[in-house]
Amino acid sequence: MPTSAQTHPTIAQLQGNSLAKLVQNEIERMVLEGQLLPGAKLTESTLADQLGVSRGPVREAFRLLEEAGLVRTEKNRGVFVRDVPVEEALEIFEVRAVMDLYVGRKLAQTATPAQVRELRQLVEAMDQAVKAGNAQDYHRFNLQFHDRLLELAGNAKLTATYRKLVNELSLFRRKNLTDESMAVYSREHRAIVKAIASGDADAAGQAMYDHVMNSRERTRQNFAAGEPAVAATPARAARRAVAA
Repeated sequence: MPTSAQTHPTIAQLQGNSLAKLVQNEIERMVLEGQLLPGAKLTESTLADQLGVSRGPVREAFRLLEEAGLVRTEKNRGVFVRDVPVEEALEIFEVRAVMDLYVGRKLAQTATPAQVRELRQLVEAMDQAVKAGNAQDYHRFNLQFHDRLLELAGNAKLTATYRKLVNELSLFRRKNLTDESMAVYSREHRAIVKAIASGDADAAGQAMYDHVMNSRERTRQNFAAGEPAVAATPARAARRAVAA
């Protein structure tokens, strides 16, 4: 009979997969918050030591992150945080805009008063972050706002595809976040919620579409100017948050 110290192979595999997912989430957070910058090399041993795990879950997390579009593996060189070319970023903005148009239209038809109140609370939280010049808080509430819009739309396939695109795009969009742009994005968020609350599907879809395309245009202009925008205060020398 197996001793109590032994673990069934299937259980061991599930435990390993669960740990790899936790490692993936933590590395993803580090990438999206700018702790790991585009082009940075990721080392199994370093991350394993930092996160207090063995190399196996880190290796599996790398595979999951590559599927999610956040890292790339180069033969004989290692794993690197993806640096998305501007041409690809502009294409992703366009795809995301079309998806957001659908989300806006659907929510205008289905969102409950309680759900609208929840969205307004997130917008208010972003407004407070803008007033405080707190890019880190803005980033956190911004992600919650857009992800909640997706969840409320109730389309699992759309949500999975959209999240992958947003992750890829976030590697590029940090350059878009300035004190001025945060204020603009917040006004656009308020317009989105207002249109959803009114039940006007056309207006809600257009508001979400315009929000993304405005961010696309800012990206194009920043690239054409040949230099990144000045990051928002007070974290100008620290991590830059994700815009839009």
